[in-house]
Amino acid sequence: MKCILVFNHLNDIIYTKYNKKFAVHINEFAKSQKLLTQEEINSKLTTAIIVQIFSPIVTSQRIMSCQFGNSYTSIQCQDGINMTFEEYMGFLFVCIGLDDVNTMKRFLNTCVTMVRYLCGPDVMLLKSNTQLAALVTGLLDSWSQMQNYDQAMFVEAVEQLMVNSDLTCVAIQAIQEAVDKLQAVSDGNRIHGLVLVENKFLSLYSTQNAKELSATDILFLTVLNECTNKLKVIQDVESDSEEEFYSPSSSPVHNSLATNLNEIFQPEINGISSYQILLSGPDYQTRCIPHAIHIKELSPGLSLVILMEVGNPLVSSSLYNTFTNIHTIQTVQMQSDEDTLRPVFDNLDNSIKKLCDALKKTKHGGIEFAYKQLTKQWEFMKKKYLEFMKAHSAEALLRAESSTPGLLDTLKEILSLTCFDQTVLKSSQRHINVIAEGVAEKFLSYNDFLKVKALRNFPLGSYLEEFPGLVHFLYIDRSNHRVTAPTLDFNSEQTNTLTKKKIWSMINFSRSHLQEGHLSLMWKDTTFNYAYFLWFEDMAGSPVKPTIFPTNASKVLPQPGILCGDFYQKLKEACFPKISPAKIRCYELFCIHLGLATASCVLEHTRRLAATIWELKGHPNNPMDLL
Repeated sequence: MKCILVFNHLNDIIYTKYNKKFAVHINEFAKSQKLLTQEEINSKLTTAIIVQIFSPIVTSQRIMSCQFGNSYTSIQCQDGINMTFEEYMGFLFVCIGLDDVNTMKRFLNTCVTMVRYLCGPDVMLLKSNTQLAALVTGLLDSWSQMQNYDQAMFVEAVEQLMVNSDLTCVAIQAIQEAVDKLQAVSDGNRIHGLVLVENKFLSLYSTQNAKELSATDILFLTVLNECTNKLKVIQDVESDSEEEFYSPSSSPVHNSLATNLNEIFQPEINGISSYQILLSGPDYQTRCIPHAIHIKELSPGLSLVILMEVGNPLVSSSLYNTFTNIHTIQTVQMQSDEDTLRPVFDNLDNSIKKLCDALKKTKHGGIEFAYKQLTKQWEFMKKKYLEFMKAHSAEALLRAESSTPGLLDTLKEILSLTCFDQTVLKSSQRHINVIAEGVAEKFLSYNDFLKVKALRNFPLGSYLEEFPGLVHFLYIDRSNHRVTAPTLDFNSEQTNTLTKKKIWSMINFSRSHLQEGHLSLMWKDTTFNYAYFLWFEDMAGSPVKPTIFPTNASKVLPQPGILCGDFYQKLKEACFPKISPAKIRCYELFCIHLGLATASCVLEHTRRLAATIWELKGHPNNPMDLL
């Protein structure tokens, strides 16, 4: 049983995703509360019933958040049902289900991440744009499926396909030629070309002016590619699965996912799916960089992804910061506290100044009127906020509050004009097919090899003699979030007692202790020995110990991973407050040994693994001090 609800500030539902089990449970509960009769029960819930049941909890959450600054993070009920909460841009995201709280938090935070990529700061697009709402549903389903079978996605790291240098050169050359051709026939000069094989990263080429793609962006693109290809395969086919999701009739997505497929994609040309996405960029200071994205399946399992940066990143990032600061000031002004309001007001004023400066340099039809409207509205609001802070005028604060919706409408218009321009997709899409055909031709003789390699990227066999007793490991460079791990083969003699459940449980167990501040641990069950280590190195590769032990600091960080916020970046900032995070490298190592292996053997193996993993990756690492 699982459900996601998204409420606006009026507690109206703007997006709902739930499965049959949830519908049955809510119908039975509504019937017991005399909200429904037996004749009125339907497999698709009405918005009215959902609001009646959950509105008191949502209202309580709003009061705790806005008036006391102490909002709920989760609620656990006696019948095993759990609820988790997350706010984004003033909208309340709620997850309800029977999973444990941490699993539900990750699912809910991933939903917020997908919404941010598709809608940016304008969450109301979920209600007004059925394509975006349906795509969020598809992305969540694809992410959930990949989490169940893909260990790289489960640890939220990028797995690179290990091929020889000759094939690497062929791949890069093919993508470079494609990008150069596109650059010659289009107005864009900030372009990325990316090739994925069965959702494993093969190669990337970027033009000189393009902003670096973050590992989070690559993970998102992997999920988007999986969603695109799977939805094409199952188009117009309904599913009877218990995990089929529905939304109420008044919600944008009112049928099962398969019947909304035609609304998800932009009009296709020769099998090319095109989207407008707001990527994160190489750092979290620059959010929401607008891109036109084109995905073309070159052959089964082999996909070309073209990304074209559009618009002005200064405008989009300033817009994001302005939306964020408006949400913050709306929350703070309910407390009528001048000392708290002042710094929040200053942040909002600065973000609007930066936005206006960026808009002055933007050449876009229609933006001039919106710019003048923004300037006029903010001057009025700014005057009223200053009156309140100077004379404690309740009327001035009320006038400022009442002007906020108009300012938000103007900001949404600017967002639409500068970040969601449909003409960009159409103008670039017509060139992609010819370019993709050229790339497909270059890969023609390698297709079969790449598909097999994706299934057996790195077998453990070569390591068995050097590391007797070793069953599985995952090595993750958290500086670039690349994972090196043997391909899972549960049918082999060496791993016939190892199950996916054991590996996934090991990772979850390690994460829970990491959030408590434990950077290394070893434990065992009746069959295996397990070990987890996280350590830091300086730029020279020498181990460094945290100046502040993270026992308390890690509790306020996001969950381990990168999709819902870069936990490892935040951890470095917490552990080394006086050192730039860019100067500290972070690594993780998970190991599974047979139960007969001793602790000293496990430690010796992990040291040697960390020291020799460069033989697979292609560049050396210095051994770390696990203790």
